[in-house]
Amino acid sequence: MVFSSVSFLFLFLPIFFLFYILVPKIIRNIFILLSSLLFYYWGEGIYLSILLIYIIFNYSLGILIEKNLKNFKLKNTKIIVTIGILLNIIILIYYKYFIFIINIFNNNEITGIHLPIGISFYTFQSISYLIDVSRGDVNAEKNPINFGMYIALFPQLIAGPIVRYIDISREIVKRNITIELFKEGVERFILGLAKKVLIANPLGLYADEVFSRDPSSLQSLGAWMGIFAYTLQIYYDFSGYSDMAIGLGRMMGFHFLENFNYPYVSLSIKEFWRRWHISLSSWFRDYLYIPLGGNKKGNIRTYLNLLVVFILCGFWHGANYTFLFWGAWHGLFLVLERSGLDQFLEKRVYVVQWLYTILIVSIGWVFFRALSIEYGMKYTIQMFSFQFEGDFIPMGKRTVLIFMMGIIFSYDWSSYFKTIKMRFTLKSILLLILFILSISNLAVSTYNPFIYFRF
Repeated sequence: MVFSSVSFLFLFLPIFFLFYILVPKIIRNIFILLSSLLFYYWGEGIYLSILLIYIIFNYSLGILIEKNLKNFKLKNTKIIVTIGILLNIIILIYYKYFIFIINIFNNNEITGIHLPIGISFYTFQSISYLIDVSRGDVNAEKNPINFGMYIALFPQLIAGPIVRYIDISREIVKRNITIELFKEGVERFILGLAKKVLIANPLGLYADEVFSRDPSSLQSLGAWMGIFAYTLQIYYDFSGYSDMAIGLGRMMGFHFLENFNYPYVSLSIKEFWRRWHISLSSWFRDYLYIPLGGNKKGNIRTYLNLLVVFILCGFWHGANYTFLFWGAWHGLFLVLERSGLDQFLEKRVYVVQWLYTILIVSIGWVFFRALSIEYGMKYTIQMFSFQFEGDFIPMGKRTVLIFMMGIIFSYDWSSYFKTIKMRFTLKSILLLILFILSISNLAVSTYNPFIYFRF
């Protein structure tokens, strides 16, 4: 069940909040847990059992880790944490990468293992929880209902953001539901829905049409238009989902951290990763890059750490060489920037810095979108071939308008409107219009994918 579906918007969501507001505070967490499990079962059926295994296993390990830590059995603590991390990863590897690994050594490709939705996200949440408990940064959750709710919390369960236990531990126990907070949540949810339905979906249709062609048949300009459409699609698709998740969290009394901060205004790849999928990049920083030594063990080790982290970041997204290439591509330019490219760029004008960043990011998206390295290479070559003969898939007038809106709204205009005080009535009318337009588009279109659901 996706957030931008009629069944969620007009069945699950209103029923959930009707009872959520009415039930006594003492059983709200039980209600959230049961609702979240129903939400997951609705889409995944029997694979709900995998989620339940994660909950029971990591709840038990958290208590065991804390017990050994308090008894100063540090060696035991490290062993338990290591086993816990490995077992979480082994489950993820089996469902997400086993077929990929087997096919490396098998001439005949095999398929057949279903990938449970959201497993990459709740695996990383579980690992961060175990590590934070072992570090003494947070107490182990003794209440199994509270822990189960944390792992299964439906707003962020299937496509993030990756919510760390330490960030919402207090709100799990006690949170306030105010009219103001609920209103903020509704506004954020509608904006996310509009991003997804009104911008990401139409641009996705165009990008799919371009990427369905043989790259060599495309005009150079056509190839550029295709990847620019996808560049905007993936941003509005994923940031729109994150906005909806954050908005739902607000309505329930939770404050999830931001996951996107206008990444396409970045002036370097380093800055891009401070703004893009913040919950994932910060997870890799805190639980992999820093433990590997970060930038504290010399330049060579730092470069190696960056490459390792981003290759694994790419692999986290999917079992395909294209994701490995995408991760290595970003890791390479982070190494180059740390080697002195950043100092060179800082001396250039704003436009040069921005063009460099958007070019590197867009080329990376070619491989992220491509089904094979070969296709990605052919597509990239075609972009720079300056070939003016071949296919050029025209955008309709509506798609051109949406494309332009996508560019405009990818920039942070908030500082320009700080002095403008919009009346509540006008703001409500604009949000209502966005909601109606979104629902209307959902009613007439069957195209409604979420890119990050497959990760």
